[in-house]
Amino acid sequence: MFDFLIIYSTTDGHTKTICERIKNFLNDGNVVELLSLKDAKKVDLSNFKKIIIGASIRYGKHSKDLYKFINLNKNILDQKKSAFFSVNVVARKPEKNTAETNPYINKFLRISKWKPNKISVFAGKVDYPNYNFFDKYIIKFIMFITKGPTDTSQSYEFTDWSKVDDFSKELGNNY
Repeated sequence: MFDFLIIYSTTDGHTKTICERIKNFLNDGNVVELLSLKDAKKVDLSNFKKIIIGASIRYGKHSKDLYKFINLNKNILDQKKSAFFSVNVVARKPEKNTAETNPYINKFLRISKWKPNKISVFAGKVDYPNYNFFDKYIIKFIMFITKGPTDTSQSYEFTDWSKVDDFSKELGNNY
């Protein structure tokens, strides 16, 4: 039996990067499996003691596949020690960077009806140079409205890696 399963749902890869950091931290004395949401659909979740799911936001929403996965596996998720975190750029703002104050966490919990044992939110990344034309200018508009960076020649990472490390430590302890 594995100690941890970490599942990521990512749009541009940053959530996977965060999950890899958590995995590297938890690997010390634990057996940890890291899978994409697509690959996790093929796995028996009962083979894991603890399940962690990290998911990104795009245009104000987590992916529909994430909700389908939670719905299909809710019974086993409720039986296991579990954790969820959302990665979104709104969390760059101090008043929206906790699980209690982040609107996307609150929306996720309301829609999914899942009650993970541990919940967090991490500020994400705006990676203009790697976006397609449409995404680049829609995200630029959103950033303009929310007083974020709009120089499309740059990438902006807002992730507080010490917060990710603290979350990892809590997961490593019997939360």
